[in-house]
Amino acid sequence: MSEDLLIGLASIIVLGISSQWLAWRFQLPSILLMLLFGIIAGPLLCHFYPDQCLNPDEIFGELLLPIVSLSVAVILFEGGLSLRISELRSVGSIIPRLITIGTLVTWVIGSAAGYYFLDLKLDVAVLLGAILVVSGPTVILPILRHVRPVSQISSVLKWEGIVIDPIGAILAVIVFQEVLGGSLEDATGNIAIGIVKTIFIGAAIGLIGAYFLLIMLKRYWIPDFLQSAMVLMMVIAVYTISDHFQEESGLLAATVMGIVLGNQKTISVRHIIEFKENLGVLLVSCLFIVLAARLHPSDWDELGLGTIIFLLVLIFVARPLAVVLSTLGSSLNWRERAFLMCVAPRGIVAAAVSSVFALRLADAGHPQAAQLVPLTFMVILVTVVIYGLGAFPLARRLQVSQPNPQGFLIMGSHPWARSIASVLMEKGFKVIMVDTGRVGLIAARNAGLDTFQASILSRYALDEINLGEIGRLLALTPNNGANSLAALHFAPYLGRANVYQLSPGGEESGRKEEVSYHLRGRILFGSDITFQYMIERFRLGAIVKATNITEKFDFKAFKDYYGPSVLPLFLINPTGDVIVFTTDATTKPEPGQTLISLVDPVEENNLSATNG
Repeated sequence: MSEDLLIGLASIIVLGISSQWLAWRFQLPSILLMLLFGIIAGPLLCHFYPDQCLNPDEIFGELLLPIVSLSVAVILFEGGLSLRISELRSVGSIIPRLITIGTLVTWVIGSAAGYYFLDLKLDVAVLLGAILVVSGPTVILPILRHVRPVSQISSVLKWEGIVIDPIGAILAVIVFQEVLGGSLEDATGNIAIGIVKTIFIGAAIGLIGAYFLLIMLKRYWIPDFLQSAMVLMMVIAVYTISDHFQEESGLLAATVMGIVLGNQKTISVRHIIEFKENLGVLLVSCLFIVLAARLHPSDWDELGLGTIIFLLVLIFVARPLAVVLSTLGSSLNWRERAFLMCVAPRGIVAAAVSSVFALRLADAGHPQAAQLVPLTFMVILVTVVIYGLGAFPLARRLQVSQPNPQGFLIMGSHPWARSIASVLMEKGFKVIMVDTGRVGLIAARNAGLDTFQASILSRYALDEINLGEIGRLLALTPNNGANSLAALHFAPYLGRANVYQLSPGGEESGRKEEVSYHLRGRILFGSDITFQYMIERFRLGAIVKATNITEKFDFKAFKDYYGPSVLPLFLINPTGDVIVFTTDATTKPEPGQTLISLVDPVEENNLSATNG
């Protein structure tokens, strides 16, 4: 028995993380693969091999629902850490309306559609409508990373997706209590009072938890090695305490606690954010596998034409009407509103809440309890497929998506860095040069380059630099420590694969390194290409040059012409993507690509004759 449990637990983790990796590898919505893997390992495999399938109820028993609830709290806390109050300056009025007016519209239309098209009893239809008002960071954030919509839309969807989860869960719990009480027709006042009470208790306990944690961190009462674990403990404690006083207020408490910690300026929580992001990926992956595997083939028997009509109403009536009413008088243009109307996938909270309530309704003997979970998962599957696969082409057609970011943020404004920046700009790439000194930045501005005067390590630079078109950081200063810090500073925003720095040079591997491997960016151009090397090459007259590689003038011919001193810097594909030459990746230029390199000057007439 213990071996079966071990295999089951291992299968959940392997399937969850594998689906995340495959989704990243093939640019697919990760939730779609997680649900697919869960259904295959659970109900589908159980149909053919009952003794070899994944059965979460046998693995976790009565611990399943508490584990799911705590995991959702951690996920919402991590989502709250990513929210920035500064984003509300341009879209602040839209968010409250989406989570009030928009929620009410979605609830009413979803409930009516469930009652008329799914033949649900009124109480179950209203409960299903309440469950399906949520969206969630587990599905919204991957879509935003893939689509890269303009900043206003991105802020609106991110805030809505994170904040509406606890609000929707609260609404569903209160409606559920009224359903069990059998007084749904007279429940309007009770629901309103319950929502206000839950919001007050959840927000208050979340604020208290955040304040207490900040005091402990600020006064160094928690050692570094315990900080992430202590924060996790506090999230679980805050959730549990809040839930004790008011059911399901714990999700709001966890979200509020995350928002407060993520927006305070007194201490750095970067390491906490990174830990929670990694933990969040693991939890989301496992939860979707577990919840999908709990489905049974018989759950889908009653789904038919009414289900299709119900889904169409949710997608083409409820969401568009909610967005129209919530954005009246806002600064959003029609294209941005149209895109908002077409993005409302359901995620982990809908799956978890429906699973919890289905079990409780079944225990209470409700005849339609078994329909909640398959209906919810059908909505999740369909909305993830439609919104996940359709959001990107729709955003391109509506012209509300930012292009694949290929621009460069360059740290340092000395002459040879300006030369590299100028060639990149001439090739159509966005370039921003950041420095604390004025002289180099003035020269860069005179050359037509965008500049930003500040320490690249400051919070001000992180908040004010528009990274919309920026995909890479080049740290090109003579200070190796500062280059490494800049790479660490921007790795969470650009990705560790896209932060680069010059080689420190003159070092051996291992313990003799000036900066440890895990505390620096990828090394540019070559292990011997240091700041002093570049200074000396430019002093001797070297130039940065862009050359089209052709069949006749291939890379070998290029090297033969310019000699052994050629230093490849960047490679531009015909699609416009850039490859940066580093010490950890070898790339050979091919015909059709454009090579940007450092070369010693030669007679251009000779080059023209050679290139035909």
